[in-house]
Amino acid sequence: MAALQRRRHHSGLVLLFMLLGTLWGAQAGPICYSIPEELDKGSFVGNISKDLGLAPRELAERGVRIVSRGSAQLFTVNPGGGSLVTAGRIDREELCAQSARCLVSFNILVEDKLNLYPIEVEIVDINDNTPRFLREELEVKILENAAPSSRFPLMEVYDPDVGMNSLQGFKLSGNSYFSVDDVPTETDGHKYPELVLERALDREGEAIHHLVLTAMDGGDPVRSGMARILVTVLDVNDNAPVFTQPVYRVSVPENLSVGTPVLSVSATDQDEGVHAEVTYSFVRITEKISKIFCLNVLTGEISTSANLDYEDSSCYELDVEARDRPGLQDRAKVLITILDVNDNVPEIIVTSGSRSIAESTPPGTVIALFQVYDRDSGLNGLVTCSISRSLPFQLEKSVDNYYRLVTNTVLDREQVSLYNITVTATDKGVPPLSTETLLSLNVADTNDNPPVFPHSSYSIYVPENNPRGASIFSVTAQDPDSDENARVTYSLAEDTIQGAPLSSYVSINSDTGVLYALHSFDYEQFRDLQLRVTARDSGDPPLSNNVSLSIFVLDQNDNAPEILYPTIPTDGSTGVELAPRSAEPGYLVTKVVAVDRDSGQNAWLSYRLLKASEPGLFSVGLHTGEVRTARALLERDALKQSLVVAVQDHGQPPLSATITLTLAVADSIPDVLANLGSLEPSANPDDSSLTLNLVVALAAVSCVFLAFVIVLLALRLRRWHTSRLLQSSGGGLAGVPASHFVGVDGVRAFLQTYSHEVSLTADSGKSHLIFPQPNYADTLISQGSCEKSEPLLIQEDSGFCKKEDSLAQQAPPNTDWRFSQAQRPSTSGSQNGDETGTWPNNQFDTEMLQAMILASASEAADGSSTLGGGAGTMGLSARYGPQFTLQHVPDYRQNVYIPGSNATLTNAAGKRDGKAPAGGNGNKKKSGKKEKK
Repeated sequence: MAALQRRRHHSGLVLLFMLLGTLWGAQAGPICYSIPEELDKGSFVGNISKDLGLAPRELAERGVRIVSRGSAQLFTVNPGGGSLVTAGRIDREELCAQSARCLVSFNILVEDKLNLYPIEVEIVDINDNTPRFLREELEVKILENAAPSSRFPLMEVYDPDVGMNSLQGFKLSGNSYFSVDDVPTETDGHKYPELVLERALDREGEAIHHLVLTAMDGGDPVRSGMARILVTVLDVNDNAPVFTQPVYRVSVPENLSVGTPVLSVSATDQDEGVHAEVTYSFVRITEKISKIFCLNVLTGEISTSANLDYEDSSCYELDVEARDRPGLQDRAKVLITILDVNDNVPEIIVTSGSRSIAESTPPGTVIALFQVYDRDSGLNGLVTCSISRSLPFQLEKSVDNYYRLVTNTVLDREQVSLYNITVTATDKGVPPLSTETLLSLNVADTNDNPPVFPHSSYSIYVPENNPRGASIFSVTAQDPDSDENARVTYSLAEDTIQGAPLSSYVSINSDTGVLYALHSFDYEQFRDLQLRVTARDSGDPPLSNNVSLSIFVLDQNDNAPEILYPTIPTDGSTGVELAPRSAEPGYLVTKVVAVDRDSGQNAWLSYRLLKASEPGLFSVGLHTGEVRTARALLERDALKQSLVVAVQDHGQPPLSATITLTLAVADSIPDVLANLGSLEPSANPDDSSLTLNLVVALAAVSCVFLAFVIVLLALRLRRWHTSRLLQSSGGGLAGVPASHFVGVDGVRAFLQTYSHEVSLTADSGKSHLIFPQPNYADTLISQGSCEKSEPLLIQEDSGFCKKEDSLAQQAPPNTDWRFSQAQRPSTSGSQNGDETGTWPNNQFDTEMLQAMILASASEAADGSSTLGGGAGTMGLSARYGPQFTLQHVPDYRQNVYIPGSNATLTNAAGKRDGKAPAGGNGNKKKSGKKEKK
């Protein structure tokens, strides 16, 4: 029943304290609550969510927690109910000792905003402690002549409770001699019992008195403690020891060494002998004080037995008793004041903080929250905080000695990635004491730097015919960021080369930036590649940078010279060139035309005679490939001459090709026919009939050609006669366009020489003859012949067929119409045609020369060619058969040779423009003068 009443009493106190806490929280300042001590763990203290203006669910979301300086947490926040509850049983006596009011102060931290709210909880005492005597038995000696109302101090009673629950009074067991009285102390008001003599003692009547002393508190229910007192009546000793002063006061610094005397008390006794021997002792002191101070029982000297600490207690009150041997005593008080000394260094307690911060954090961001505390008092406890001014941080003062460390500028991890921030707390004592705390702050990287290449562009030189899959180059981009932000991957921009994707030619390792050639490059296919490499980091969002790469393919001597003329017949026959026996030394018999698909020095060609059936008879131009007679032909020279000509480039190593030429030494076609047997004796009886058929066909063609020439002469004579009539009638030809006349210079290259070609084989049965039509310079082309579209007519010169055709003076055929050396295009020849001429000294000059030759060869191959061949045949099919077309050779149209003559073809552009070539021999100039007349 008593337990039930006690529980109800406790419940009423809880409600009362909650009401008081609510009324107190409504005031300005800290949030205050009040609870009784000894509550169970998890007991309700106050509605913290309501007092903070937060919903209960926001307590966990916003990181609401308790921060306090003490090591033990007395309270905790219940995030579910939004209330402040006890973290365990709270003993007020252990927490606040004998303080009249027990306040527990701490702070509530809202983590997301780093806001602090001070909280004060008052711990209300309950009657949970029983008054306790320091000794359960006490012997008191009293002289028998002690006067009534004499007082005798008894042992101290200790009750840790305060207020009504503390010690309230004493009760002594029933007797007629003594009573008990409670006397309060001067410092804290605590009561201690004194035995009061009610009437005189009679030792002879009763020498010993047994008493029971009961101490009671004012709690509900009342708690009490008991002690036994033995009173011994002594014989008369009429003088008691007397202290020199009733109260002793002394002030000592707290840093006093252990064993240092504090003061000495002294008492005198007027008696003599044994009754005058005085001893000293402490009375009514706590166990804590007894461990700090010690008293010499003979001298009365008080000294320290432990270190003093102003922060634990600033004042001590001691009761010293002086007693003579019979038992008379006197008491005095000793008040020891402790002076504060600056002996405590400030403390820095980091409440909350981050070990890492992003470099993109704006200025003013709170990094850490910490509290400084100094246990000293006054100036010794006044603390200031500071950090180095060279750091991009600053301290801001908050509440209750709290400081916030914030950024004052934008951080850059690439400059400083780690900050060691030394926070120094210094008090204002003399001398000042300080402490330092190191805060390490990592600057987290953000992707704010793109990859950077060392150069804006690169040039790569790769020899052709490189192995597939070989590494040709490596690019590297640096990213000053870290981790994923600095991991760079490489890629190639999409592009096409000759219709194929770029990725089919070149690939790049995405991790290392190494370029690989997926194909073997061919200089003749393409000479350079333009790439764009992109370096991209792995940040979010990723940053990238580009660089241009130019891959230049270097030519290698991988193509042997290719002989374009003379061509090797596909039917197994051997082409034969005709050299008249009347040819003078230097007569152009034929020309070997070759090209090399390489460039530069690899395409420079030279010709030499490897083998000849009759040495010394023919020579080959070193750079032109022209086969000329080295001396006059004699009758004893054989009809058939075989020459082996080698064409070699100037690459390393040099490559070469050979061609075998068969020359027939004869003045005319009949001479060749008559000596066919000498070329190759026929073992087949059908060969003679085949040869006869060829002769008949040749004669027929000659007759047709002769008739055609006669018709042309008749037309020229008629036009000449008409022009004379016009001149005599005062008419002029000044207004007639130049295109109405025959382009003499344009066709002279083909018409000046009546040449025959005999294509023979060693076997007469497979031999064939081709008779090009004879041509004469300055011969008019008739309208009828234009309509017939003879092979000798040129499309661009068809203006000769108009009705306004002009009469031109026929010039005799020129026996030597060879062009000057400057007009002879040649792949391997020098510009002046000199046999001892020098090669072009650089690749640029060589390529320019090749471009000029290609242009000349291109014009020679179109429909306006003076050779009269079809388009694309280079004018050679009319002489060497339809098998010789541009489809059988590469696109290197150069070194066009006119068979049967001692000339090479020059650029036809001048002919189309109605202009004569710049070069020519004297006979051609005379012909031009006649034409003007």
